[in-house]
Amino acid sequence: MQTSDVLGYAAATLTTASFVPQVWRTLRTRDVSGISLKMYSLFTLGIAVWLAYGIVLKQTPMLVANSISLVLACAVLVMRVRFAKGRKAKVAPG
Repeated sequence: MQTSDVLGYAAATLTTASFVPQVWRTLRTRDVSGISLKMYSLFTLGIAVWLAYGIVLKQTPMLVANSISLVLACAVLVMRVRFAKGRKAKVAPG
């Protein structure tokens, strides 16, 4: 394996693993108050574009990392939308 691939896999592992605590915390607490919908939407779109770029370049580290990151980012984004709706329904005057 080339040094560039080792660096790519190391970077991919670290950046992808950084999503796991956010996903776990959000699942556990259902607290999405600190998650910006606009920021996470743009970020998730950015990951999708990085994935497309990796596909075009046929770079396995980029494909693997961005595929996993996209799934995790989408999970947070879905929870952000779903759990925020639940909070509004509970707080709405009746």
